[in-house]
Amino acid sequence: MALETFSDIWARACERKGGPAIVKSLLPDTLSAAEICEYSDAQLLSVMSKRVFQSGFVWRVVDNKWSAYEQAFFDFVPMKVLMLSPDQIQQRASDPALIRHQKKTQAIVDNAYMIQQISAEHGSFAEFIVNWPTDNITGLWQVLKKRGARLGGNTGPYFLRAIGKDTFLLSQDVQSYLTAHKVVDAGFTSQTALRQTQAAFNQWQQESGMSLAQISRTISLGVGDNRV
Repeated sequence: MALETFSDIWARACERKGGPAIVKSLLPDTLSAAEICEYSDAQLLSVMSKRVFQSGFVWRVVDNKWSAYEQAFFDFVPMKVLMLSPDQIQQRASDPALIRHQKKTQAIVDNAYMIQQISAEHGSFAEFIVNWPTDNITGLWQVLKKRGARLGGNTGPYFLRAIGKDTFLLSQDVQSYLTAHKVVDAGFTSQTALRQTQAAFNQWQQESGMSLAQISRTISLGVGDNRV
């Protein structure tokens, strides 16, 4: 099946949502390179850790507890986090003021190490993210998954979206669309599917001039239950 044009995808979303003005109002924003570079490593570790805890959990509960996490983990300054002893990490993993989850708590420390290492290699973690090309955004997903902790699936992409880095998301609606239109012919965790998906989004971006995030949202608005 030939790749559907983005103009057809856009037209379907507009028909379902009540016109171009409404669809445009529902599209996400991304930040400029300069704006992303303003993030400190500590801020990025905080956002990343929050996304890890929100995965498979009630987001509201995580939001309500996050100020306690900021205090317990020294405002997420990586060097300070890495000074925690195993006993101190265990204490935080069982603290009723936080969320009792050993592996996700350990992920804060593991990801602090990743951020510190990448910062040493690239000047800052933000610069590393900014300089990664969007036409291979799935490659960045793979780096986060490989070098970090609990950043596979949509957790890494949701982190990138949260800090304003342009990325598409493989939501249930987007996956359903890509499968139904035979854009992918492999499981979405496979390298083949990621390459096929990236190629399709690159073509749609060249056609439309829109961001990957906006293209992803437009697809979601045109199919399924519109989980956006």
